[in-house]
Amino acid sequence: MKNFKRVVLKLSGEALAGSKSQGFCDDTIKNICENIKKVYEMGIQISIVVGGGNFWRGRSSTNIDRASSDTIGMLGTVMNGLRIQASLENLGIETRVMTAITMSEVAEPYIRRKAIRHLEKNRIVIFTAGTGLPYFSTDTTAALRALEINSDVILLGKTGTDAIYDKDPNKYDDAKKFEKLTYKEILSKELKIMDTTATSLCMDNKMPIIAFGIDDASNLVKIFKGENIGTIVKEKFDVR
Repeated sequence: MKNFKRVVLKLSGEALAGSKSQGFCDDTIKNICENIKKVYEMGIQISIVVGGGNFWRGRSSTNIDRASSDTIGMLGTVMNGLRIQASLENLGIETRVMTAITMSEVAEPYIRRKAIRHLEKNRIVIFTAGTGLPYFSTDTTAALRALEINSDVILLGKTGTDAIYDKDPNKYDDAKKFEKLTYKEILSKELKIMDTTATSLCMDNKMPIIAFGIDDASNLVKIFKGENIGTIVKEKFDVR
């Protein structure tokens, strides 16, 4: 499971806010990007899908229709993508931000073959603006982009938890941690690690997921060193 050559790293907007509830935490972003650089220097082709929850949580808004709310959220992901780009380039890494909504003055439009070519040229690609459509989460974007660019795995960086549990470990002392899960188990147990659309898309196309805690950004490096970090999600596991 650790012989990955091309990965999609999914980051929530909240991961960029650190201990703040909104906006950017510069130290947190720097720490995440420094660990991304360590993985990059291992020769891994990296793309990033970022959420926008540090600026806009559509499900908590009122007096606004869902399509408009989702569009605001997509614009928030672009700001996050540009912020990650700036931090990575400060570390000497060449990057490209691609958007699903055309805004050519600030980023490239998403074109699948062009994204793959950037990765082949050892650039980190940051996918923003979700799918460009309302009603789809950035979890679904991560699943879709991972399949489109032939990624080996989705690395699902979570805040507030270090893996998938049967219930919220921050609220329940008896919460059970899963080291391995199948997609069907996630859906049947109603584990809210990703939305059902994203989970189903991964299941239908056999895209593996590793859910891990991004609060300790060094976990990202540990995954590639073969350590047992987080929860692995696959179609099935070998029985020995």
